[in-house]
Amino acid sequence: MRWLLALLCLSLNLTAQASTTTTLSGPSVDKVLVLKSERQLQLLSRGQPLKSYRISLGKQPSGAKQREGDLRTPEGLYWIDWRKTSEKYQLSLHISYPNARDLAKARDQGVSAGGMIMIHGTPLDEEYPEWFFHTLDWTEGCIAMKNSDMREVWELVKDGTLIEIRP
Repeated sequence: MRWLLALLCLSLNLTAQASTTTTLSGPSVDKVLVLKSERQLQLLSRGQPLKSYRISLGKQPSGAKQREGDLRTPEGLYWIDWRKTSEKYQLSLHISYPNARDLAKARDQGVSAGGMIMIHGTPLDEEYPEWFFHTLDWTEGCIAMKNSDMREVWELVKDGTLIEIRP
């Protein structure tokens, strides 16, 4: 009986994957790749880049996030695990930081790993126009992008998508 349930789950999973491998407008995004050194976020499908965007990082962009409050953007493999609208940052996609490796490193150092790392838009601020934010690293560890780019990424990237953040 258990094998029958497992077979049913496997077939439903394969059917769901087959129905989402392409969309009406082309291939679907199966991975987000962030290249910190290039300030670039790429949307990939089967290893091929579909689209690329300019991003801003944490105020301390060099190196991987070590602890809460270090103003660094994490590095490693994570998932886009949920999304929300934000009055301050428009749209945002949550990154599943910290992973098990991040938690173990922080525990060994006796510090909190932190959390709430997002890909998000740029604040609408009367004092500072959007282009001002787009030209520097200004977040507390998140990945920020122009609001028009964020709207596009929001539509193309589904919850459960793998995200790799490289140095």
